[in-house]
Amino acid sequence: MNLIYSKLDWQLILAALLLSVIGIFLIMSAQHNAESEYQQQYYLRQLIWLGIAFLVFAIVIHLPPKLFDFSAYLMYGVSIILLILVLFVGSTRMGAQRWFSLGLMNFAPSDFAKLALLFTLSRFFAYSKLPIASQKRIIFSGILSMIPMLLILKQPDLGTSLVFIVILMFMWFWSGLSPLFMILICSPVVSLVAASHWLSWAIYFVLLLVFLFLFRPGLFFGIVTVVMNLIFGIITPFLWNRLADYQQLRILTFLDPGRDPRGAGYQIIQSKIAIGSGGIFGKGFLHGSQSRLDFLPEPHTDFIFSVLGEEFGLVGAVLVILIFCFIFYKAIRIAVRCRSKFSSMVVIGATSIIMFQFLVNIGMTLGFMPVTGLPLPFISYGGTSLVMFWTLIALMVSADARWQEY
Repeated sequence: MNLIYSKLDWQLILAALLLSVIGIFLIMSAQHNAESEYQQQYYLRQLIWLGIAFLVFAIVIHLPPKLFDFSAYLMYGVSIILLILVLFVGSTRMGAQRWFSLGLMNFAPSDFAKLALLFTLSRFFAYSKLPIASQKRIIFSGILSMIPMLLILKQPDLGTSLVFIVILMFMWFWSGLSPLFMILICSPVVSLVAASHWLSWAIYFVLLLVFLFLFRPGLFFGIVTVVMNLIFGIITPFLWNRLADYQQLRILTFLDPGRDPRGAGYQIIQSKIAIGSGGIFGKGFLHGSQSRLDFLPEPHTDFIFSVLGEEFGLVGAVLVILIFCFIFYKAIRIAVRCRSKFSSMVVIGATSIIMFQFLVNIGMTLGFMPVTGLPLPFISYGGTSLVMFWTLIALMVSADARWQEY
């Protein structure tokens, strides 16, 4: 037992711990003047969840990677069953049916599904004998990712569903798929956006044809790419008209927050005000006026980075960003070092989850991305997500300690 602890990357662990502690203090500050005592004690519940996360961390680092390898498809099946069940018996909050209510705690099966897909894709890419750019390889891995993604979209939870696409993209790249193929695979989504105006779509389609001519991915792949781009471009107006009014407004507000400053644009505007008012050194702990006076919505979850920027200023925000960058640097080094392809894929997939949620959450608070509800890893309030992120750290340091194993 002492041997495994001596091999752990304690710098990586301490970086994650520092973020978790910062998160507890920010949650305390964000809810310091909440109306109810229950809300004021969110930070205590987060502290309890951190203890649970440590326990899970200690268990995971003692489990051999082969165990996750062998049980990957079983975990995937269980995650799909849970995602289906939550649609029927899950508790509903803020219009979304995403959680199982367990008394004082709530369990989000989507977080478990992220881990299950992580192991499943790692096993598939590690042992697949198909060529890297094989149509079967691309399609099967895509289906594995689409099933949980569509179930989570049904909840509905657009932000979390996008995480599954990001895991797949990172693993495609890490398994050797050319970025040019990945661009073509993602091109229908670009066509969907470009088709908002006939001129932009026409220009995009000409550029796509030129790209296909120069890249020459093969007749079948080229035809499929052109057909899918045509289909996505044609259905754009129909998809837009099927969106609910609030969904259309959310997209339009992301492009122009000022169009609805008292409604859909309120969150982004107040977030920018909070971060900007912090200046270089911030207003000080417990002295953030935007959160204290209830101007900042969901300050303990979605917009906790805004609380950080207001109370600790540019210095505090940059420090947190640097800690995240340190974690990403360490994780990628571990992924490169591992001799086991399965472990290497697991580490890069784990990194993709943390990195994507980090970028989206901070981009959301700065107005660079639409409001999606993805928490800031280790920092935002949320028990299941905190346990999941610490499980990802456990998988990283465990892989590093066993890097010589195949």
